[in-house]
Amino acid sequence: MKQTKICVIGLGYVGLPLARLFSTKYETIGFDMNQKRVDALMQGHDATLEVADNLLQEAINKHGFKCTTSLEDIKDCNFYIVAVPTPVDADNNPDLTPLYGASTTVGKVINKGDVVVYESTVYPGVTEDECIPVVEKVSGLKMNVDFYAGYSPERINPGDKQHTVENIKKVTSGSTPEIGKYINDIYSSVIKAGTHLAPSIKVAEAAKVIENSQRDINIAFVNELSKIFNKMGIDTLDVLEAAGTKWNFLPFRPGLVGGHCIGVDPYYLAQCAQRYGYNPEIILAGRRMNDSMGEYVATETIKLMLKKGIQVLGSRLLLLGFTFKENCPDVRNTKVIDIYHALKEYNIDIVVYDPWASPAIAKREYGIDIVNDLPTEKFDAAIAAVAHKKFEDIDVLSLLKDKHVIFDVKCTLDRKLVDGRL
Repeated sequence: MKQTKICVIGLGYVGLPLARLFSTKYETIGFDMNQKRVDALMQGHDATLEVADNLLQEAINKHGFKCTTSLEDIKDCNFYIVAVPTPVDADNNPDLTPLYGASTTVGKVINKGDVVVYESTVYPGVTEDECIPVVEKVSGLKMNVDFYAGYSPERINPGDKQHTVENIKKVTSGSTPEIGKYINDIYSSVIKAGTHLAPSIKVAEAAKVIENSQRDINIAFVNELSKIFNKMGIDTLDVLEAAGTKWNFLPFRPGLVGGHCIGVDPYYLAQCAQRYGYNPEIILAGRRMNDSMGEYVATETIKLMLKKGIQVLGSRLLLLGFTFKENCPDVRNTKVIDIYHALKEYNIDIVVYDPWASPAIAKREYGIDIVNDLPTEKFDAAIAAVAHKKFEDIDVLSLLKDKHVIFDVKCTLDRKLVDGRL
């Protein structure tokens, strides 16, 4: 087979780290439709902070890594990797629009003998039944005759500097056994943690979509426990710590479940099941439970304020954190917005402080104002919604009035200081 030249389509949280890694061993080009994103990357800075500036600059200057918006620049590649988002729409139905667009792009440049690998999270069958037909129609080529395909689900954990792409075992698959081995060899050449070659593309797709569905269901279970134990006057964390002394107890914690994976993937699996005539009760029940937690946090905070005799109408509340998880700037599908909207129904004056999140993105995506600088005025209540490490040095009490309420979503504050927590 000819020398491998890689093109990664989609330079977000998944695509850029992967492209940077491949560039250390192969000629690699990153393709993205966003010219501003491409320009910033070529200047050596990744706004998502997933790739450190020194590593990105090394890839560009030492390994010849290039980012582009031009189809002409990727026409001579022969190993295409699609790493675009797979969101859900307002009704929680899978939105495959980005995948259709990326497949169209591949169709315009793919040649005989080339390979296209999808990394975007999907339900079983999407690669072969939805994406490849688009590639075939646009290119005029046929899979397994003129070109080949594979699926290798992304396993990026945003903000995690320990479990980076090369340190997480990778599942691979191909449209033929021979291509599966070829794709596996390409990935295993850069993935230190190793690879697992699945017997088919559908198996690899299914493996990915259940990873996050499993986590979602387990978190939903402890979220439900939190609601039960709160009514009983029992501290949920105390219960989990006690139960955790058994060797096979799973260490899940209650909390908000957002982001572009755990909060989305179960809907992909659920719709797939429904297409086959099965109604997935546990999966959707878990989603309903986790989607209810933002409003639950807001309601519990209001109850605590009323119990302390704090006037809710017109009160001032500090919301600490807005990103979907700690120590990263990603606000996609953040469930903190659910807390915000629920509190706004009580006409509370809310200040959202998050040093990681972009105020411009928060305004564009959610229509709210957030601040990057810690406010100095006094508040009636505070909700610690995200466990950013930068919050550890904050003296929360100094920001609150003498009569106040603190609700700790992530159980990171001194329990003596808080009035409520999950």
